[in-house]
Amino acid sequence: MSDAVLIEASGPVLTITINRPDKRNAMNRDVVAGIAAGWRQAHEDPSVRAIVLTGVGDKAFCAGADLGGGQSFFQDLSKPTSDYADLLRLVQNGTKPSIARVNGTCMAGGMGLLCMTDMAVAADDVVFGLPEVKVGVFPMQVLSLLQRIVPRRVVAEWCLTGEPFTPEEARAAGLLNHVVPRAELDAKVAWLVGRLVDKSPMAIRRGKYAMRAIEAMSFDEAIAFTEGQIALTAQTDDAREGIAAFAEKRKPVWR
Repeated sequence: MSDAVLIEASGPVLTITINRPDKRNAMNRDVVAGIAAGWRQAHEDPSVRAIVLTGVGDKAFCAGADLGGGQSFFQDLSKPTSDYADLLRLVQNGTKPSIARVNGTCMAGGMGLLCMTDMAVAADDVVFGLPEVKVGVFPMQVLSLLQRIVPRRVVAEWCLTGEPFTPEEARAAGLLNHVVPRAELDAKVAWLVGRLVDKSPMAIRRGKYAMRAIEAMSFDEAIAFTEGQIALTAQTDDAREGIAAFAEKRKPVWR
C-alpha cells in the first residue's frame, strides 16, 4: 500500500494520517484509497472504539485535491461515481465515532474530510476555505455534507466568494466542536476520545446508525423508527450491564 496515508492503532483508537506534507497533504487517488482502507480497518477491528483523522505536520490538514500535473480532480470519468464521493458514502454509513484533528490549513476537498467526521477539534491558527470558484469549479461534493452542518447563508458566503475564514468563524457556524491553542490540540483530542471510549460501543454503534437513518425521514417516520430502535437497544447485553452498573454504583464493563 502507498505511504500517502499512515494508519496506526493504539489501544481503542485508530489514527488515520494523510502523509503528503510536501503537497500540503493534498488528496490524490492514494490518499482517498488510504483513508477508505483505514475506515474499513477500524470497523473490522472490534477493539477500535474511535477514529481520528489528521494530517502530517503543522502546516496542513488537507489542502484539497492535488491539481498538479493537469489532473482532473483524479476522477475517472468512465466510472459513474468518483472515489472521493465513494469515500464520503463509506464514512457516512460508518458506525464508529470519528474526530477530525485539524492541525493546519483545511481547504476545498479537505473541508469534505472535515465534514464527514462526527466531531472536530482545530488549532486556533489554521485557515479554512472553499476556494473552488477561484479555479472555475464549485465544492459540489463537499456541499452534500456542509449544508447539513452550517447555516445556508454562511454556506453561500463561503462557497460563492471562495474567501478564507478563521477557526472561530468555523466554530460559530457549527463546523467545529472545539478551537484550542496549537500546543493544546493533542490534549483536547485525547480528552474528547476519552469521553467516547468509556461509553457503550453498542449504544454508539446503534445510535450512529439511527442518526443516519432518520436524516431523510419526516417526524412521524423518525419517531416510529426510533421507538423500535430503543426497544431493541434495551434488550442488549450492554443495556443490561449499564442499568445494573448504575444500580450497583459501579463502572459498567462493556461486552
